[in-house]
Amino acid sequence: MSYATPPGWYPDTGAPGLERWWDGTAWTAHTRPPAAAGSAPHQPPAPAQPGPAGFGPAEGGPGAFGPAASAPAGFGPPSLPLPHQRGPHDGAGSGNRTKILAVTLSGALVLGAAVTGAILLGRDEGGTPAAPATTASTSAPVTTPTPPATASDETDPDENPAVLVDQLNGVTVPVPQGWEKPKSSSSDVPTIRTVQSYDCPGGSSFCYHGMVTTHTARSAETDPKALAEADIVTAADLAYEEDSLGRRNHGGITAHKVLKAERLSVAGRAGYLVRWQVTTGKGPGGYVQSVAFPSSVGSGTPVIVRLAFDADVAELPLSLMDTITRGIRPLGDSATSGGVGASISPSAR
Repeated sequence: MSYATPPGWYPDTGAPGLERWWDGTAWTAHTRPPAAAGSAPHQPPAPAQPGPAGFGPAEGGPGAFGPAASAPAGFGPPSLPLPHQRGPHDGAGSGNRTKILAVTLSGALVLGAAVTGAILLGRDEGGTPAAPATTASTSAPVTTPTPPATASDETDPDENPAVLVDQLNGVTVPVPQGWEKPKSSSSDVPTIRTVQSYDCPGGSSFCYHGMVTTHTARSAETDPKALAEADIVTAADLAYEEDSLGRRNHGGITAHKVLKAERLSVAGRAGYLVRWQVTTGKGPGGYVQSVAFPSSVGSGTPVIVRLAFDADVAELPLSLMDTITRGIRPLGDSATSGGVGASISPSAR
């Protein structure tokens, strides 16, 4: 009957001068110098790990490995080479290295699979890399500097509803309250008129109670008096005799009366004014006026301003005709941008 060799320090024949710990079933990796043997003959420096397969006690005596000769017969570590003495094909040592290699390869495969999974998860369903996630951030408000005001930023007189602008002749005319600047008119010249229209007495069209137009003098005449006296006939005919389309809206003029003919200053220039009262075949008749004066732009070609008011209209007193005439300004005059026409009302005197 044989017994297992008890755990203890035994001479390591593979490493002369050292002792190796036998844990009762296998050799461990723990060694020590022989001088330490007397103090703790049977205590390992740390818990022993099972040695390689194939190590263990044998039934032989102390032989090549084993404790002192006083050990019982049949006790002692096996007479096998230590792990570091084994060849590449010796027993269980080769098996351990195979296991370590297998574990290493398995770890590499697991790591490769993890990397591949991470790459695949980073792609969308179409197989293309997913766009990186973006984090919404609040940007600082952008302040746009306000450009300094320039002359072009100022109110354009032509956009002012209280002022009629004649760019060609270089003048502006105030627009009374209750009047308008039509987008277009049959005469195709700068025009202002009363807002409300009515059926003409002649029944052929509709008429307006008051109208003012500006014109460039077409004749070679430059004297304001001569121009005004000649133009008043045309002004009366267009307003109450026959319009530019050949319609006799008031049944024609049956008589006229000169109410005023005088020199005056218009838009800073010397001019002349002629005013008539006309009697018509139908309706109450009316008042017409022609004002002639040199233009303040270009070569000073004369300008003619025509006014026509229906008679017996309380909102159109002759004093309003005077107020409009006084409000004529040269283009660019500072007074024209102040809404001259805003202060003109039918009750002006």
